[in-house]
Amino acid sequence: MKINTIKNRIIFTLIAAFAISCSDDFVDVQSENEDSANFFNSEEDYQDALVAAYDPLQSTYINVMLGEIAGDNTVAGGEGIIEEKGIRDVDFFELTEVNPELRNLWNWMFNGVNRANYIMQYQDKTDFPGKEEVIAQARFLRAYYYFELVKFFGDVPLVIDKPLEFGDQYEVDRTPKEEVYDQIEVDLMFAAENLPPTQAQTGRITSGAANALLGKAYLYQNQFEEAATALEKVVNGPYMLVEDYASIFEPEGENGPGSVFEIQYTDKEGGSFNCFPCSEGNIAVGYSGIRGYIGPIYDEGFGFNLPTQDLVEAYSAGDIRKDVTILDIEALAAETDEEIEYEEGFQHTGFYNKKYLPRKGDLNIPDANLTNPNNYRAIRYADVLLMAAEANYKKPSANEEKARKYLNMVRERADLDPVTLSGNDLLEQIYEDRRLELAGEGHRFFDLVRTGRASEVLGELGFQENKHKLFPIPLIEIELAGNRWNNNPGYIPQNN
Repeated sequence: MKINTIKNRIIFTLIAAFAISCSDDFVDVQSENEDSANFFNSEEDYQDALVAAYDPLQSTYINVMLGEIAGDNTVAGGEGIIEEKGIRDVDFFELTEVNPELRNLWNWMFNGVNRANYIMQYQDKTDFPGKEEVIAQARFLRAYYYFELVKFFGDVPLVIDKPLEFGDQYEVDRTPKEEVYDQIEVDLMFAAENLPPTQAQTGRITSGAANALLGKAYLYQNQFEEAATALEKVVNGPYMLVEDYASIFEPEGENGPGSVFEIQYTDKEGGSFNCFPCSEGNIAVGYSGIRGYIGPIYDEGFGFNLPTQDLVEAYSAGDIRKDVTILDIEALAAETDEEIEYEEGFQHTGFYNKKYLPRKGDLNIPDANLTNPNNYRAIRYADVLLMAAEANYKKPSANEEKARKYLNMVRERADLDPVTLSGNDLLEQIYEDRRLELAGEGHRFFDLVRTGRASEVLGELGFQENKHKLFPIPLIEIELAGNRWNNNPGYIPQNN
C-alpha cells in the first residue's frame, strides 16, 4: 500500500521565509502534540514524524515540470501568456526574483528539510529496535530536498539536525554549494549503509535509492569515479529493466522492478487551488492534460508542458519509446472511432506528455486537476544505467566497454540496435539516449547544464551561460534575511 500522509499530528517550526506557501487554515492547524517534550517518546512517534517528512515529496511535481519546460523537450503551454505566468517565464528564460513558482519550490523543499531536521533534532531521545533505519530514511529525505534546492539555486542555507526557525534568517547565510553537496553525500552514505535493499511497505526508501541518488550527486559535481562506484551498487542490485516499456507509466507499472525510487500519489485525498501542498495527488498530471478534451481514455487538463517538434523528431524509426512518451492528438483523433474534442491553447504543438496524462476512471477526490494518482518515477533503473554509462566513460580510469554495455541495455529494451561506438561518439549517444529515455520526467534542463551543453542547445531559446545555469533566489527570502544575501549572478542588483 502507499504511505499514508500525516499533516496535522505535529507542529513544525516552519515560519516566515521557511514556511510553506499555503492557506492560513493549514498553517494554523491545532496540533494535539504542540510540545516536543510530549513527542518522540515511542517508535510510533518517530514513524509518524517520518511519514510527515515524506509528505513534501509530493510537492516536487513543480520541480519535474520546470526541469522539462526550461529545457528543449517541452514548452510551457497553458491557456495564454498570463495563465501561470511563472511557468511561462521559465520557458522563455524571463526569470525574475519574484517568480511565484520558484518561491513555491524554495518553500516546499525547505519544508521537507525542516521536517527531516525535526526528526534529527530528537534522534537520540528514545531508543527502539530499528531506529537506525528510521534515521536513515530521514537523512535520505533531507539529502533529496537539499539536492533539489542546490540544483535549482546553487548556494542555499544549510542547517542540519534542527529546523529553521523564525529569526534564523538573520543569522543563517547561503552555504557554498560544495558544502551542501558534502552534507548530501554524508547523509546518503549513512542511508545506504543502514537501509535494506527492499522494503515491506511500498514507497519506503531503500539502500538502492540512496546509492542511486549518491551517484547522481557525484555526477552533478563531475566526480565520475565516485559516481561510478555508487551507481555500480545499484546496477548489481535487485532491479531490472521492465521488458514492456509502455507498461512502466501505467497504473499497473507503479513500483515495478525498474523503479529505484518512486514518489507516491493517491486520488483519494485532494487539496485545493489555495493550497497545492495539501493535495495528495500529482498536480503535474492535471496540468499536463489535454485542454478541453472530450473523448476516450483520458481526462481533460490544462495543456501545460507540451512536447516540442524537436523532441518528436529526435526519435529514430523503430524506437518504441516515442509512442509511449508522446501523444499526438491529431493521430489519436484519426485512429479513434469516438469523436474527440480538444482546445488548442498557448504554444499548442499537437503533442502531450503521454507518460503523465490524467486517465478516466480515477477517483480524483475532490478535484480532478489536483488529485491524479499517477506516481512519479523519480529514479528508474534505466536512469541509473545511463548515469553509470556516463560515469564509466568519464572517470579517470575510463571503461568504454562497460559504458557501451549499460547504454546498449537501455537501447535494446527500446528495440534499437546496439552501438559499437567509441570516443566522443559514444558519449554523445549516451547523452542522446538519456534524453529519449527520460523525456517528460524532469531531467533534461539539468542534464544540459551539468554537461556544459546548455548554451549550445538552449541559446536560441534565450538561455544565457552566465545567468541561467541557476535560478534566482526569491526576493522575499533575501529581504527576510535582512538583504544580507547576494542573489545568483545576473539577477537583481545587490543591496550590500
